[in-house]
Amino acid sequence: MNTVITSKDDILKNSRELIRREGWSAVNIRSVAVACGVSVGSIYNYFGSKAELVSAAVESVWHEIFHLPQEETAFSDTLSCVSWIYERMEYGSREYPGFFTLHSFSFIGQERADGKRMMDRTWEHIEKRLCSVIKQDPNVRADAFDGQFTAEKFAGVLFSLLLSALLRQDYDPYAVLEIIRRTLYERNPAYSV
Repeated sequence: MNTVITSKDDILKNSRELIRREGWSAVNIRSVAVACGVSVGSIYNYFGSKAELVSAAVESVWHEIFHLPQEETAFSDTLSCVSWIYERMEYGSREYPGFFTLHSFSFIGQERADGKRMMDRTWEHIEKRLCSVIKQDPNVRADAFDGQFTAEKFAGVLFSLLLSALLRQDYDPYAVLEIIRRTLYERNPAYSV
């Protein structure tokens, strides 16, 4: 058995594969060492505890699922952005069954706080990116927002719908895309003031 691992990335890659095959609860120092073909001590060179390893592995999965695409067309307008997010949620659900709904409930003690912080950072990043896309979307009507109904508030509403879809495992974005079209793109004379 090797005593030196090539990198932290190799550990995380093998951890993701364990999560993919057996669920994230399969990730521990010993199982990752076996998957990497190294000694347990080699894993401890990079991670001081199981909690650190699990936290880094889960964060690695979040990054894989929501990595930025090579093409920036996914962020050219709100419809494309939301479609991309739904595609990534479906990918995550397919590649890591149960990951979205199970991992946040299974942390204990400090692991739970670390897992929640990591998940919150990921979600905050997605919501901010969504808001940025809405603000730069050339298709949004000039009068779509005002002092009460802001791009930030709309991004928050969309984000809530995305989280709801994630928990329901509903990866069809049609209704959300239609809400965007009708709210931001089309002017409905029946609702004009």
